[in-house]
Amino acid sequence: MTSFIRRQSWVSGLFALLVVLFILTRIIQPGYGSGDFGSLARAALPYAFAVAAQTVVVIAGGIDLSVASLMALTSVIAASMMNSASEEYALFVVPFVLAVGFLVGALNGLLIVVTRVPDIVVTLATLFILQGAALMVLEAPGGAAAEWLKASIVGTVAIPGIPESVTAWIPKALVVLLVCLGLVWIPLKRSALGLSIYAIGSSELAAFRSGVSVARTRIAAYAIGGLFGAMGGLSLTMSTGIGAPIPGPYLLASVAAVVLGGVTLGGGKGGLVGPIVAVFILRLMRTDLTLLAIDPNVTSIVEGTVMVAVVMLGAFLAMRERRP
Repeated sequence: MTSFIRRQSWVSGLFALLVVLFILTRIIQPGYGSGDFGSLARAALPYAFAVAAQTVVVIAGGIDLSVASLMALTSVIAASMMNSASEEYALFVVPFVLAVGFLVGALNGLLIVVTRVPDIVVTLATLFILQGAALMVLEAPGGAAAEWLKASIVGTVAIPGIPESVTAWIPKALVVLLVCLGLVWIPLKRSALGLSIYAIGSSELAAFRSGVSVARTRIAAYAIGGLFGAMGGLSLTMSTGIGAPIPGPYLLASVAAVVLGGVTLGGGKGGLVGPIVAVFILRLMRTDLTLLAIDPNVTSIVEGTVMVAVVMLGAFLAMRERRP
């Protein structure tokens, strides 16, 4: 157990920080309870999927600037398709929207591989394309979501044999997040594709010399990122009950949580647990600042300062590891 904690020292530190923030939140607002935690989980849901999308791409040595626009597009597609439709029709809409996200992500990867244009340029271009496409689907927020989809992230999970006082702290939104991420990430990380994604992020040349298909692996990484992005778009529609064609602040938030979560921006190192915990840390930090009635501009300064401190600490620890 001790060796595991030592290997996962960064993630363990993030969990400890999250616990400290929860204690601080209870001190600031003694009435903070399970209902507030459920609201936090629902608010963090789209951010978490955006971070998951960015994490896979960054581990592969890239970056995706189109995450937020993809979420907006998939959100409005889902909302417009489910508008005035039957509840059962959503069973078709969900996999269709996920397929759209997967294909858009794969197209991003294909363009990067074929044109050899830097990923930051390609995904910046697709950012505007997807944003325009979202506005073509819905010019203003609208549409609808199936009731069973909205209900799937509201409330808590009832577990037989476990007291309600305990299950009250297990929001459905958190369970949906863990299940969706686990179904994709756990098999991926243990597969040959997952190893290849880490390999091309560490050293593209070394991966190529080891027999890894760099082109196909890069396309696959962006496709999986697109899949997570579509999950984020669906979670937006599920949370609000409508589709929003204007991208939210998910791009910058995803990069911030990736860095805070211990993923190396150069690629090849990191995981998904740290960035997801970082999402809750950043959202809870904003909640605390709001409860303290801090000016929103000052809140942004505080969040930026925390990010700089974290990056500097990460660089310092990396330098210590390289020393003989």
